[in-house]
Amino acid sequence: MEQEGQDIYKQIRLAKVENRKLLAILLDPDKINWQNIDNLLLKINQSPATHIFVGGSLVKSTILEDLVLQLKLKTNLPIIIFPGDPSQISGKADAILFLSLLSGRNPDYLIEYQVQAAPILKKMNLEIIPTGYLLIESGNETAVAKISKTKPIDRSNLDLALATAQAGEMLGNKLIYLEAGSGAKQSVPLEMIQLISQNVHIPIIVGGGIVALSQIQKAYQMGADVVVIGTAFENDIHFFES
Repeated sequence: MEQEGQDIYKQIRLAKVENRKLLAILLDPDKINWQNIDNLLLKINQSPATHIFVGGSLVKSTILEDLVLQLKLKTNLPIIIFPGDPSQISGKADAILFLSLLSGRNPDYLIEYQVQAAPILKKMNLEIIPTGYLLIESGNETAVAKISKTKPIDRSNLDLALATAQAGEMLGNKLIYLEAGSGAKQSVPLEMIQLISQNVHIPIIVGGGIVALSQIQKAYQMGADVVVIGTAFENDIHFFES
């Protein structure tokens, strides 16, 4: 089946043009408390979230699709797969971030996993959004760095981060994802977000290490188009009520 839906990226792009900021809640299937799933979904529906990302660096469970189905039943938000490897794909979602880990030089995450995923995705009606993924040093080794066996970009090396983002745009990526990593001690530097947002034309996603509402606003002010909240919401489903 050929991919029919192409609406989610258009909506993200339009939001950028109109300066409407977007918010994604990242749910890791391995960390879901299924006994509390209804309350979790209630809090998501009451939050300012505009999208839900599903996935993680190392999803050990086989419940990714079960989670997607639950989300589709109880929320109207777009569900986007945020895959750690080709096993993390569900045709029940609305879209998938087709990630290339541009900050690293591990060929598995630059092209090999994408080659493995392509035949699977061609059979699904998922909107595919090519995304340049940049891991930024955050003060500790995150799951992404450990699993991918790649070194993050030094948080003080703004020129390298910018050149990598620009290369991603030139390669045809539709999004640039600046990632500090799950549970990061420090979020992506504000000056890095600002520099990249001023020098690439595609939407910028920022995630990792954001633990306060004020950090979301600052990321927006520096040019982030989408901010992703994961660990902070996992730890406190009342996060947006503070």
